[in-house]
Order: sequence, then C-alpha cells, then structure tokens
Amino acid sequence: MKVTSFLAFFTLIGLNNSFAADPKAARMRYITEHKEDAIREMIKSGVPASITMAQACLESSDGNSPLAINANNHFGIKCSNWVGPSYIQDDDAKDECFRKYNTALESYDDHSNFLKTRPRYAFLFELDKTDYKAWAKGLKKAGYATDPSYADRLIKIIEDYQLHMLDTQEELPLYADTKSPVPSSTSASSNTSNDEVIAEAIPKTEVRPKRVFVPSVDVVDPFSSRKVSEKNGIKYVVAHHGDTYHSLAKELNLGYWQLPKYNETTEDAPLFEGEIVYIQPKKKEGERKFYISKPGDTIFSISQEHGIKMRYIYKYNNLNEGASIPPGQKIYLQKL
Repeated sequence: MKVTSFLAFFTLIGLNNSFAADPKAARMRYITEHKEDAIREMIKSGVPASITMAQACLESSDGNSPLAINANNHFGIKCSNWVGPSYIQDDDAKDECFRKYNTALESYDDHSNFLKTRPRYAFLFELDKTDYKAWAKGLKKAGYATDPSYADRLIKIIEDYQLHMLDTQEELPLYADTKSPVPSSTSASSNTSNDEVIAEAIPKTEVRPKRVFVPSVDVVDPFSSRKVSEKNGIKYVVAHHGDTYHSLAKELNLGYWQLPKYNETTEDAPLFEGEIVYIQPKKKEGERKFYISKPGDTIFSISQEHGIKMRYIYKYNNLNEGASIPPGQKIYLQKL
C-alpha cells in the first residue's frame, strides 16, 4: 500500500473513532500521536512498529496510567540495570522501582534498547518484522509480562486498530493530526475509488515539526560481571568452573530455556570450564566457506566453534544427523 493511502486510511479510522466510545477514541488519539515514534524505532532497531504501539497502548493505558503521566514510562520497564531517575509505585509487589524519562519519546527509545540489549529477546530479531503474532507470542515466552493472555491482548489491539500496516513503512511519513470529523457531504459513488473518498475526507496535510531526541542515560551493559565475546557476530560467554546452564541463565537474566536452545543441547547437559556458551541464536552460515576437520571434531563442536546451527552444517554437507566426521574432511559452513 502506498504511504499516502496508508496514512489516509489510518487517519480515517481515527476520524470515525471520534464518534465512538471514549476508550476507543482515547486509544485512537494515542496511536495517532505516537505512531511516528513507533515507526522511527522500527527503522532504527528492527522492533515491529505494530508491536511497539500495541505494547505502549496496553502498558500505559493509552498514555493515561500514573506511570505514563508521572514518569513518561509507556512500557512498564522497571529499574533493573538502570542508573537514571526512577519512580516508585506498587505493581507485582509494593513500592517497586520503575524507570523515569524526561519525555515519552525517551521511553520509546529505551524500549527498543531494552529489547535489543537483552539476550532473552534475541530470538525475536530472527522473526520477520511483519509477523506480529510470532513477536507477540515471543515476548510472552521471553517473560516480558506475567499475564498469561499478554500475547492475545497485543494481537487483538494490533488487529482492532490495523497496526500491522505500520510494519510496512520504510521511511518516516509526514502527516497531520486532526480532530475534525469526516464531512457529512463525503460519500462514495459507484465510480469513485476508496482512496479518493478517503482523500476528500482529510484536511490538507501539514508537516509535523521534526523532534530531536538525545537519550538522557546511556544503555547499561547487563553483562558487566562476565566478559562477552563474539563469534560469527554472535555473542557468547565462557563457562567458569561450576557453571550450569541454569546458573548462567539466572546470572544473565535469561529464561531457563534460552541457553540450551541457543546452544542446541539439553537443560541438564554439563558445562565444562572454558566451554563456549552462546547467549544469542546461532546463524545459518559461517564467516568462512569451509573448515577442515580435526581429530575429535563433531558436528556439535564445529557448530559451536563457528556459530552455525547444526542443521545447516548437515544440510550443506549432505550428512545424516549424528554422522561422524573423520579428520581432514572438508566441512562446508556456507550454502554451496
């Protein structure tokens, strides 16, 4: 859909909602005010704008929650690994600490940073940004919220307000916010297109002034207690004596299931001192075209050494699962 058609359609939804019940009108006003911020964050970080917008609607009660009003916190992010100003309110427990921002835009920016810098959410960025259902379910699986219906609630907001249309935008649109109702004289004739009807209903567009934003607080490294390195562009840590997948997950604030999944093993698999433990999903291809196997190599060890998922090594080399690797064999790490 063209940007102009998208904006016209989206604005018409807002105009029609001016006649709707107050909660819907309030939500539409909030979406209209912040959808540009959600698109900006999607372009910058890869978080779908529909997901950002739906989370903001839900977490901030469309900008009307005490946390949003008093702390400009639109995503319910708490103070973990935070050195900025804070706001105290009751949540799951009494007197919990939440992050406080100077503006709502800072909250949107920090939400993107929060998801990008926490390995528990890394698997989300392997999803198609237009697959809002997978993102919603992934956020719930990663533990963003304790509400068992969290994913369903996000999906409903996205579908009720057609927010998935935001995810196709590749540049920031210029648009005018308006509270004017649709002129009563506007009607569709049999030979008039929907786009033309929508265009007639919308006042002339005025360019919204550009907002400049500089984050007030730098992103805090959640892994300052342990050195983080990279292989094939994937972050990993090195196991210490006595580490287990469970203890590492707890230390790194990850879901108990994530480290075994990222490293393609089981939760109770032993960890040895000096072993690589990926804290993000491995990739489909390696940095090198091939590798010459050495004595003792296995598909798993090669996968860990080069940061490639095992199933792709099997595929590139026409090997059956569990196949042994003799020394000196050329093992392809990229698609032929």
